[in-house]
Amino acid sequence: MSEPASSSIDKDARIAELEAALAARDTLIDTLRHQLAQLRRMTFGQSSEKLALQIEQLELALEELEGEAEVADSRTTDTARAERVPVRALPDHLPRAERRIEPEAGSCTCPACGGALRPLGQDSDEQLDVAPVQWRVIRTVRPKYSCRACDRIVQAPAPVKAIARGKASFATLAHVVVHKFDHHLPLYRQAEMMAAQGIDIDRSTLAGWAGQAAHLLDPIVSRIREEGLKAAKLHTDDTPVPMLVPGKGRTAQARLWAYVVDDRASGAATPALAWYRFTPDRSGIHPQSELRSFTGLLQADGYAGYEKLYEGNRIREVACWAHFRRKIFECHQTSPTPLTTDLLDRIAGLYRIEEDVRGQPPDIRRRQRQEQARPQIDALRGAIDDALRRLSPKSAMAKALAYGRKRWDALTRYTGEGMAEIDNNIAERAIRSIAIGRKNWLFAGSKAGGERAAAIYSVIETAKLNGVEPQAYIADVIEKIASGWPASRWGDLMPWNWQPEQQQIAQAA
Repeated sequence: MSEPASSSIDKDARIAELEAALAARDTLIDTLRHQLAQLRRMTFGQSSEKLALQIEQLELALEELEGEAEVADSRTTDTARAERVPVRALPDHLPRAERRIEPEAGSCTCPACGGALRPLGQDSDEQLDVAPVQWRVIRTVRPKYSCRACDRIVQAPAPVKAIARGKASFATLAHVVVHKFDHHLPLYRQAEMMAAQGIDIDRSTLAGWAGQAAHLLDPIVSRIREEGLKAAKLHTDDTPVPMLVPGKGRTAQARLWAYVVDDRASGAATPALAWYRFTPDRSGIHPQSELRSFTGLLQADGYAGYEKLYEGNRIREVACWAHFRRKIFECHQTSPTPLTTDLLDRIAGLYRIEEDVRGQPPDIRRRQRQEQARPQIDALRGAIDDALRRLSPKSAMAKALAYGRKRWDALTRYTGEGMAEIDNNIAERAIRSIAIGRKNWLFAGSKAGGERAAAIYSVIETAKLNGVEPQAYIADVIEKIASGWPASRWGDLMPWNWQPEQQQIAQAA
């Protein structure tokens, strides 16, 4: 007996309903698995973004090498192993302290027969040694003289001090700020280290010293920003910095924004520089205000606060392939598929092209990108469009691909701009030290403290970008500024023009 037609239709509808429910469940599971993987990475971090297959291959190769090494070690003697240790000369600029060891307390007679010993040669060996930081006191003496004829008193003028009525030298101020913001040592920890050497300095005193250093560096920071805004291309990024809310005993989420000029990869001879801005929140008004006079390329992430900057085409957006790749890689880590592997391989091919053009002039970079990268990018777009037609819009992979397609023009703009970079890693490197530092100093004590940190980071990072040792630079520059350095010669004090005193003396000679 055949079933009624209505019963068959009900079954088909029920099957379709169950299939839709299963598809929704699979999408939800995929989304939750992706979110869980993200939370694990945020909690425990990761050392690098390697494909799972590559990691397995490396682990197998490592096991094979370790096995071969164990066999080889069992067949070699201690002498042979010692001969393979490379001997590296220690730097010539380090001071040498000689320790001479004579046989039997300097005896001049042979221990075997009693005969006289004559010099034959010597063996020497050098070892790297360390001594604790040596603090010292500089005592300034200014003799007074009187004229026997007119009784006039003659005395040299008092040298300028780093802090009026203070006890810290300019070198001490530089030591404190560099150790906090470059070596990530909080002030309380520096106070403990000084106390261990018998120097009792309160943390609040160290904070005052850091504030004075930042104040003296204001002209340098202003000049760095002025030069940066004249550039044709900027990299920018931001990172959260907790700020203590006065009177409430809790912190609020403030931000430090980095703005970087670094065109060395396109063969430019212009100086690299970076400046930072501290803001109490992440409102888009902050980068809009900071860059209101800037014209050119802006390499940044997809933060919505930048959108108004791109209106009118005064500033042209160049998006970051590293951000796009990272979203695909997160999906690959959660559930690797032939699609994720293929897309990651395609993006890796674009980066291989960049390795070949790094350091070349902009016109050469542009030509090679148009010839080599552009066809690969067009093929990649086709693969992405095809995948989006097949994927559920709610899946994590579809959202990752939609992120890239939405910014496709900005992602591909670098191929037509020889000065542009494929990603925004220049700015990400500029905020890396902040991310490390805040794990140690935890939070900014106030808005003024955050602005002080931004100023000092600007000087330290710019000095490092120009191959200048920050502590020596800051110690010399703040002393010159405090001593009345003429404003007409600010350029001589900028990190890209500054030279150590020994080098200046050598050039003058």
